[in-house]
Amino acid sequence: MTFRSLLNQAKTNLIFYKTEEEVERIRESCLLVCKVLTHVGSRIKPGMKGSVLDQEAEELIRDHGAIPAFKGYVTSDEENPFPTSLCISINEAVVHGIPSDEIEFKDGDVVSVDCGVLLNDYYGDAAYTFAIGDVNEAAMELLRVTKTSLYKGIEQAVHGKRLGDIGFAIQQYTERNFGYSVVRELVGHGLGKSLHEDPEVPNYGKRGNGVLLKEGLVIAIEPMINLGKKDIMQGRDGWTIMASDRLPSAHYEHTILVKKQQADILSDHDPIEAAERNNPALKIVEAKEEYASAMA
Repeated sequence: MTFRSLLNQAKTNLIFYKTEEEVERIRESCLLVCKVLTHVGSRIKPGMKGSVLDQEAEELIRDHGAIPAFKGYVTSDEENPFPTSLCISINEAVVHGIPSDEIEFKDGDVVSVDCGVLLNDYYGDAAYTFAIGDVNEAAMELLRVTKTSLYKGIEQAVHGKRLGDIGFAIQQYTERNFGYSVVRELVGHGLGKSLHEDPEVPNYGKRGNGVLLKEGLVIAIEPMINLGKKDIMQGRDGWTIMASDRLPSAHYEHTILVKKQQADILSDHDPIEAAERNNPALKIVEAKEEYASAMA
């Protein structure tokens, strides 16, 4: 999940570095998130409603002794808590889409699914964008590039680098190499005992700038990339964030641990990708570079 100052989140500027025990608890939470996303990947198809997937996701989360992290989440507007366990964002919806009991998925839809859980006092967070049926090539390329950019960012998440190196890698790849647009107002984040901890992790930036990355830092890296312009708007529900030009958007997310040689990816997209391959209703989103899938 991608809240920041756009949604009036309070800033604490306090970074918590994690112990090995804490990291393993976060990993356990992230793996449950990915189990939920794998279930979504095995089930999603044209004609299905997002509310069905959300109900199944909540049951799966609670069956594992965990709590849905997003359901009931509040920002400054405590009268409008987030109502569901999943964020399901379709086509031009960038993030924070509310699963619908009225709208059915259609052939050609691009669907981002974001999930978070609280298990044994620690949070996990991950997201994946699915291509349902006959998605056009322009949108498929956006998904491939965005997915690859996630690993471009993760490659920079090592001890001694800076947050700006992560953002620069993502921005360089998506904007300068392919002409897409990085959403500026929404970012990744630290997490642990809180769903959103410092530091914020933008998907744009300058090399050598920003917070120094140190071992023990756990962050969620989550490129949100628009096919068209970077501008966004908020939907009438008070939550859904949409591309202003109504062109498709893509979103992929991993939670990672900063280490000296190579980041440790605490979430796992492999089972999600296996479900994607085995679901005849989905097009497979391949990363554009071999190293990207190898890192996962």
